[in-house]
Amino acid sequence: MITAIKAAKLIDGTGGPVINDAVVVIEDGRIQQIGTAAAVKAPADATMVDAGAYTLMPWLIDLHVHLAMFNSRSFKNYRVAQAEITPHLQELYALFHSQLCFDMGVTTLRDLGLLSHAGPLTPHLCAVRDAIKAGIFPGPRLLVGAVSGITNGHHELILPRNYPPLPGQSADGPWELRKMTRVSLRYGCDVVKAYTSGGIGSAMEAPDVRNMTQEELDAIVDEAHIYHKTVAVHCFTPEAQLMAIKAGADTIEHTVFHTDEMIERIVESGTYVVPTLLHRSDEAIEILKATGAPESALANAKKIQPYVFETFQKMHEAGVKIAMGTDMGYEPGFGGNARELSLYVEHGMTPMHAIQTATQHAAKAIKMDKDLGTLEVGKIADIIGVNGDPLINIRLLEERQNIKLVMKQGTIFVDRRPGFTKEVITCELDSWAIID
Repeated sequence: MITAIKAAKLIDGTGGPVINDAVVVIEDGRIQQIGTAAAVKAPADATMVDAGAYTLMPWLIDLHVHLAMFNSRSFKNYRVAQAEITPHLQELYALFHSQLCFDMGVTTLRDLGLLSHAGPLTPHLCAVRDAIKAGIFPGPRLLVGAVSGITNGHHELILPRNYPPLPGQSADGPWELRKMTRVSLRYGCDVVKAYTSGGIGSAMEAPDVRNMTQEELDAIVDEAHIYHKTVAVHCFTPEAQLMAIKAGADTIEHTVFHTDEMIERIVESGTYVVPTLLHRSDEAIEILKATGAPESALANAKKIQPYVFETFQKMHEAGVKIAMGTDMGYEPGFGGNARELSLYVEHGMTPMHAIQTATQHAAKAIKMDKDLGTLEVGKIADIIGVNGDPLINIRLLEERQNIKLVMKQGTIFVDRRPGFTKEVITCELDSWAIID
């Protein structure tokens, strides 16, 4: 099949100039030609897609989500959901959550794992990924993460205290953690998640608590890299960030606190940082409050908020490589991923640079830039059509009615142009029952 899309503007994700009166020719799911209508001649047998006055751009990539989390758009109270919902039902919600993102033009999601009352949900997320890949369900491209963490670490402490530890839930020492990582790789995970600092998920932990030794982290990273998998490391503090760099981690997540010296080390290392500002925003804190988060967690979230934004600004100004991730889970609602980009702009980025964090830079961070992240000849045709120009108003990407076209690998999955009604989510947004 050959398809040609024409539109008023095109942002290719490289940071280069906008192409006006643009045409993209796609064959077998990849871009064959791209440029102005005057320079690109579509084959006579091509299927023409008229995107009119819209802006074409690469699909967005979110590098930090938790699809199997008990999200505010599906559960009224996440503590009840943690205890009462089966992993089998949550697997279906994970699929639904991924489709909510897909519906909004997010074609690639890196899920960084979840621990439930029944143990790790890695096999369930792998099943969702594989079902989408097989074409059984429409959805985004998924990279499934699995957790390698210690006893009494951050990933355990977000669970209620009375939950008994389960086999495979945690490990201690380099060789136990190697085994835990190997088991996750056998399930079929794409990325390994480790923790070098605490967090604020419960009253039992603090951000500055070391979550594993350097030797333990080195073992996890080594094991994952042997199998050609990447490693993301949860790092609130400069000490934790240094551990991740020493181990050779592929991405550093959160970076709540900073020192100027540590920022320099990160720049020198070339390691990508995934800042997850949305999870620390006022709207996220309000949703957490409404869904039953304890007062201690709310207070901690508000306490670290100014450090999060200051660290982001300083890292951006220093030239740290930044890739977009939201840490979306309990809040603020799957499909709202683009709000992260608006926060980047509010805190100093240009709209073009913000878009690149979710396109070109995100693809480089997960080593998929050969195929994804920009609209260039030879790359996979993951394209969205936006009503308006996000370089003028980045918040256009947050509104469903502005996402007019969603194309994955050359196939249109969402078409909201006048006269077209193709959707991934067929029910009205937020019309479904919230489980209580």
